[in-house]
Amino acid sequence: MDWNEYDAALFDLDGVITPTAEVHMRAWSKMFNDFLVAQRVDERYTDADYHRYVDGKPRYDGVRSFLESRGITLPEGTRDDPSDAETVSGLGNRKNDVFMQVLHDEGVQAYPGSLRLVEALTAAGVRRAIVSSSRNAPAVLEAAGITDRFELIVHGGVAAEVGLAGKPAPDTYEYAADQLGVAHGKAVVLEDALSGVEAGAAGDFGLVVGVNRGAGADALREHGADIVVDDLEELL
Repeated sequence: MDWNEYDAALFDLDGVITPTAEVHMRAWSKMFNDFLVAQRVDERYTDADYHRYVDGKPRYDGVRSFLESRGITLPEGTRDDPSDAETVSGLGNRKNDVFMQVLHDEGVQAYPGSLRLVEALTAAGVRRAIVSSSRNAPAVLEAAGITDRFELIVHGGVAAEVGLAGKPAPDTYEYAADQLGVAHGKAVVLEDALSGVEAGAAGDFGLVVGVNRGAGADALREHGADIVVDDLEELL
């Protein structure tokens, strides 16, 4: 691809810039499987469920989507629910507690290839934004020491405050491009989640790059990726 054709790169965070998607996967697995055991549900939560129902979506949307797949209905609750509450919000908060503990204990390092691309785009004058469904994006960027590499951070908290629909809707990516003052057709979306590439495809952006961290190249293309890479360094 020729970066001279584009004015901005809009990056998802987990699985694109940092390997925190793996931490999210572990946190979701522990939370959901502990819950299913307590509910005496035989069909366990798997990594396939993560990619199908959870990956890339706002936290509570992911909880709701997975529970629907198992025919389980819980009260919605509120964001302030304690993590032991048997509500959609309570389960989401429970998962977040696990994620934050792992992040605190283990820290995180950005993918080297992703950093090399970000550095090259910075030198070339291409605008750069993080567009993440996770409210934890600022904490992850700080833990990795790369907050200053990006001009704009649109995370789940920003989306809720502004009233933006989460992925697979294109709203958060469109908002980021608008905040940067870049036409949607001159922006590139870079995503590893199926819901994320759907968001990019729905937003009429210049290019949607799928980053294959486990979702599968074919699946990423089927959901809207124009090209698929295994590492962002391939885009240099």
